Amino acid sequence: MDTLNGMVCFLRSAELGSFAHAARRLGLTPAAVGKNVARLEAELGVRLFQRSTRHLSLTEAGEAFRLEVEGSLDHLQGALANARARTAGPVGVLRISLPNAFGREYIVPMLGDFLRAYPGVRPDWHFDNRPVDLIAEGFDVALGGGFDLRPGVVARALAPAHRILVASPAYLASMPAPQTPADLAGRDGILIRSPQTGRIRDWVLSHRKGAQASIELEPRIVFDDPEATCQAAAMGMGIALLAVQSALPWIERGALRRVLPDWWVDGGNLSIYYSAQKLLPQKTRVFIDHVVETFKQQDLPVRFSATHPVVM
Repeated sequence: MDTLNGMVCFLRSAELGSFAHAARRLGLTPAAVGKNVARLEAELGVRLFQRSTRHLSLTEAGEAFRLEVEGSLDHLQGALANARARTAGPVGVLRISLPNAFGREYIVPMLGDFLRAYPGVRPDWHFDNRPVDLIAEGFDVALGGGFDLRPGVVARALAPAHRILVASPAYLASMPAPQTPADLAGRDGILIRSPQTGRIRDWVLSHRKGAQASIELEPRIVFDDPEATCQAAAMGMGIALLAVQSALPWIERGALRRVLPDWWVDGGNLSIYYSAQKLLPQKTRVFIDHVVETFKQQDLPVRFSATHPVVM
């Protein structure tokens, strides 16, 4: 196992550019990572890194070795984890990235049944509205939408990622309700900036019969959090553009109502992202299957659609 540990330390150090960063990822000390890499170099008889006080770079031999082993190491680690799982069941730390409000509202409630079925799995969950780099940041799974499908990552669609316009009953009663997208011009908008760019994205509304229109709301308030946007809209501060899954709990309790119910933004899919390796660790596979099955049981693919009666 010393060779395997050395390979893991080598690959993480090459990926992150330093022993210190690799150590934080692996839960080791920088000295331990350096020693494991040094042992691997001694075993191979080649220098893998050029080291300086501030910089760590691969040698030509190190780059060639990285290209040869990185996929094989993922495969080997998956095989080892799955072999252990055949006797002990799925085990290990499960690092997951998921959006704040969506994670709390829909995914955390799934956790109880999952842990009762797989007590050897220890969730390590990170709540963040930004799309993460699954592989570089060391996550087993990420949930959300709008992720770049980088090499080595696959996505499994869970539900549509529709966005709808909503406002409070009091706001809609205070003035004529919009009848067409053109009626949005000059209305106070509560908008969400993109976590990738920090800007307000120019979304396009689609009609159930195929027409399209721009959104001409006046950006009165800009947030980076869907839950804050829901709260501001419920307080009568304007019209908000929100993902259905964010607006749904507020609509169900009557705090928000749909604006222009025949129109919505098609944002693709809400998906679960994971490594494309053939032998996924059992802890990852069973979690993915659990989420997919629970989505079906709770009818979330239908409830998250802009055409569902509850949000109309």
